[in-house]
Amino acid sequence: MFDNNRYLTCGVDNAIPIELQLFLWNCVDGLPEPRDYLQVFELSASGPMQSIVHSSEEPEYRKVYMIPSDAPITEKLYIIDDGDHSTMLLANEY
Repeated sequence: MFDNNRYLTCGVDNAIPIELQLFLWNCVDGLPEPRDYLQVFELSASGPMQSIVHSSEEPEYRKVYMIPSDAPITEKLYIIDDGDHSTMLLANEY
């Protein structure tokens, strides 16, 4: 799972810097097996830091990352794996 072709929506391409996109993919890559097909990322500003809450339901998982940022973003994103490909999308694009 998640070891296949990777895609992102236009919304992610326009709203999320490439460095942050790569960080989110790396978060998924670092998960132990088994992994939920749906990974959730909640991005928010915490002062000069980018807060990222990464979670999934089955198996239950939650981790918080804090990254220095000049322009923190507030968005909710999903990475969904359907077996053939994985897609990163903004929650409002679902």
